[in-house]
Amino acid sequence: MTTDQPTRTGAAAHGVLVLAGTPIGDLADAPPRLAAELERADVVAAEDTRRLRRLTQGLGVHTTGRVVSYFEGNESQRTPELVEALEDGKRVLLVTDAGMPSVSDPGYRLVAAAVQQDIKVTAVPGPSAVLTALALSGLPVDRFCFEGFLPRKAGERLARLREVAAERRTLVYFEAPHRLDDTLAAMAEAFGADRRAAVCRELTKTYEEVRRGGLGDLAAWAAEGVRGEITVVVEGAPEAGPADLDAAELVRRVRVREEAGERRKEAIAAVAAEAGLPKREVFDAVVAAKNAAEKMP
Repeated sequence: MTTDQPTRTGAAAHGVLVLAGTPIGDLADAPPRLAAELERADVVAAEDTRRLRRLTQGLGVHTTGRVVSYFEGNESQRTPELVEALEDGKRVLLVTDAGMPSVSDPGYRLVAAAVQQDIKVTAVPGPSAVLTALALSGLPVDRFCFEGFLPRKAGERLARLREVAAERRTLVYFEAPHRLDDTLAAMAEAFGADRRAAVCRELTKTYEEVRRGGLGDLAAWAAEGVRGEITVVVEGAPEAGPADLDAAELVRRVRVREEAGERRKEAIAAVAAEAGLPKREVFDAVVAAKNAAEKMP
């Protein structure tokens, strides 16, 4: 007499996608589960296979699964291949050069594709440059926004910063060292030279440094040249009451919203609500500024 065994279908037959955090500097920060997942995985997708090799050597582990590259240049093409492996029941481990996959690193497309196919996605939590910089900054951390990398072109960068000039939450950015001085100067222009910030360099590494101060002073410091991996933390916009906002500031806030795509009427209404002022007062300030600009030679 025989009995039929249940056949696994749907999500139960799928493998598992594991997102693993890797050290942002000090190898000793590697989460204990990372070594076990590296040895267990059927497929290891790595942003840089050479860095993966150094990581496994440093941890003293040996990968038995297939190793494939998965970086910005081949992410779109390789995602279907990895999803197919997951659908075949494989355990796929995704690691990037440092920190958590998907956070300003490859991974989002694969996670989205796996979720769409009802494939389980789990994570090995690990070091984070964003959270480490926030903790070290000395700035408020109860509410924050991660903005990633800013545009490389100066005009686009300044426009993006102006979009969040009135943001009350602490802001976190990644930046390349050779663009840091220009970025800090643009931040000083968009947010004000006195807005507090912290430049976190080479976090958890031998030459870790956290430089704190006003954006204007930090821009002057960075003009001398800075090396290493950079995370910038910027204080959110201060809460301002009606008495703190002069006509020029009201006009500036309206302009920021207009440059972000809002219609002038909507921008005026929003700024008036923020400041606790009648819309007419903000409207008059905008009209006066426009008339003054038109009279200038």
